[in-house]
Amino acid sequence: MKKNILCCALLAAAAMAQSATAQEFDDRWYLSGGLGMNFQDSDRETNDDAFVTLGFGKFITPNWSIDGELNYQNPSSNDLNFSQYGATIDARYHFIKEGRNWWPYIRAGVGAQRVEEEFDAFPSINSPGQREDTNLTAQIGVGLQADYDRYALRGEVGTRFAFDDTSVVAPQSNTFGDILASVTVLVKLGDLATVVTPEVAPAQKTCADLDDDGDGVNNCADKCPNSVAGQAIGPDGCPVPLTIDLKGVNFDFDKDTLRPDAEAILAEAVSILQKYPQLKVEVAGHTDSVGTEQYNQGLSERRAATVYNYLTNAGIDAGRLVGPNGFGESRPIDTNDTAEGRARNRRTELNVQN
Repeated sequence: MKKNILCCALLAAAAMAQSATAQEFDDRWYLSGGLGMNFQDSDRETNDDAFVTLGFGKFITPNWSIDGELNYQNPSSNDLNFSQYGATIDARYHFIKEGRNWWPYIRAGVGAQRVEEEFDAFPSINSPGQREDTNLTAQIGVGLQADYDRYALRGEVGTRFAFDDTSVVAPQSNTFGDILASVTVLVKLGDLATVVTPEVAPAQKTCADLDDDGDGVNNCADKCPNSVAGQAIGPDGCPVPLTIDLKGVNFDFDKDTLRPDAEAILAEAVSILQKYPQLKVEVAGHTDSVGTEQYNQGLSERRAATVYNYLTNAGIDAGRLVGPNGFGESRPIDTNDTAEGRARNRRTELNVQN
């Protein structure tokens, strides 16, 4: 009874151990061979004796293993033979902690045990008598396992209960509990399977990730997908003019006030600047060649200021406007020898700066 209490205490202590789940496990089959000491139930009046085991098994999950095992022992007493041999099937739960190659475990299983028992049958002439019987067994235990690449070691202590109700030596008992302490070597068969990590396909690029013409506008928003390098590009991917055409915003001779027809053209220029808020432009005024250079310079500056004020009054941020700058008669776009040419030269331009 004391032996049974000791075994139960060991099992309870092992069950309280902290468990950790392994991320991978070695599921190779292994062969096992063990050597241990069988501390016989005192009711049998037999000697404690060594025993040997031979078995096989494998892990079926990261924490559970299954083993089949044969055992043999011969704990004779008083020159009378008493031998036991049997087979068991055991499940072990392993408290594995990742990064450590040893761990505790608990064991439980069932089996069958063959008993060959000699007993004193005096005064019968057939003494000693002999009994042979096969009994159901159950076993529980705790242990430590150290794991290596090709082999593992187990140290274990437990109890095997034999349900034997035909004992001659101890007829008052029908269950015997033997305490077993053993060391077992496991030899793994084959090579450890390589864990293949599936390749993750690269994320499929969408038009929002692509810019085929390299203009800085993604393909989804690019309405002009074949822009040429060096062009000024708007937010829609289309080229914007380097000079916003204010054709028609001309001035009467020697005047710096807007003509009525010019305001409609400037309103269109305001619309362009609102559509492309990143554009920065120079407001430049020009004159024809009639008059002195000094006078024409001042007149061009006043004409540029007239357009500048119109744009800012229309809501264009002054920070986007360079100037107003006047260039006098220095940059004609037509001849000054005709009235039509001089009219074209009296103009104001918006020159894109970015």
